[in-house]
Amino acid sequence: MEITLNLPPYTLRLKNIFYLITLTVFLSSCGTRKYTVKSDTKASKAADAMANLQSKPLYRFITDWTGVKYRFGGLDKGGIDCSGFAFLLEKEIYGVTLPRISREQANVVKRKNIDNLKEGDLVFFSFGGNDVDHVGVYLNNGFFVHASTTRGVIVDDLTLPAYQRVLVKSGSVN
Repeated sequence: MEITLNLPPYTLRLKNIFYLITLTVFLSSCGTRKYTVKSDTKASKAADAMANLQSKPLYRFITDWTGVKYRFGGLDKGGIDCSGFAFLLEKEIYGVTLPRISREQANVVKRKNIDNLKEGDLVFFSFGGNDVDHVGVYLNNGFFVHASTTRGVIVDDLTLPAYQRVLVKSGSVN
């Protein structure tokens, strides 16, 4: 016995389209699940610090200079030192003219507790004794930007013991 369906052609097309849509929705739903990975890496935390900057010009300034190599006495994209970087950043972003040398920059900064630092404040270090010999600019959430002698301009974690041991002053220019 043979059964024949005498359905109009558009009914078959509608059925086929319905099945095709159902199959597409089913298959695509497998790929819509978003997995959120909470990363605690130094790089992800530095990226968060950059993303949380209040000043968009500061963000652009830092991204424009990130990776520029360190050069003692340098003041351009061919190479820059820490005090030159702080000097240019403070002048361009905040309109503040600092002395050129980190030790002298520390002398014009009003001391502030590290827990009260705000975006654009300065942090000073002494790697080679008692005198200030390095400077960076505080961002937020324990991160700062500076011209590292080994890594060039970089966003770094101020809470690292290596920095905490040599931090000698922090504060604001105003």
